[in-house]
Amino acid sequence: MNTGSDRGTNESAAGDTATETTAQSTAQTTAEVSAESAEETLHVSKAPAFIKARRTLHLSWQVGVFVVGLAVIAAGVAMLVLPGPGWVAIFAGLAIWATEFAWAHLVLRWTKRKVTEAAQKALDPKVRRRNIILTTTGLVIAGALIGFYLWKYGLVLPWDLKDQ
Repeated sequence: MNTGSDRGTNESAAGDTATETTAQSTAQTTAEVSAESAEETLHVSKAPAFIKARRTLHLSWQVGVFVVGLAVIAAGVAMLVLPGPGWVAIFAGLAIWATEFAWAHLVLRWTKRKVTEAAQKALDPKVRRRNIILTTTGLVIAGALIGFYLWKYGLVLPWDLKDQ
């Protein structure tokens, strides 16, 4: 590998670097193609072999998996407004569905990719700075409104106000 310290003495440094770059890009392309072909393979059911052996039993298994996944997703949707880990339950239900259904597997993979992209974007220093500034501004505005309310009405709840 050329470190660049021998540029003046080695005339073929550019050629060596180009060869190394070509080899690296070829290896990356091969890895990407194999990863894509692995992703494009036919989705196989995770049901036990004795269940897959009979069509009616396998269909019953898929209905059961669908119902369980739907119940977990419904609980997750309820937990979005109630106390609890709503998004975790929704993703768990999707993972349950992904064990049997190819479309759910694709949706789960797309969701994982989007969550990873959002996490990387959130770690960007510019985005973090913007979020901190927006949060601080929102807290200052909320504090000013609360202060104005306390100055105007004191510690009286809004539904106990008399004509003032």
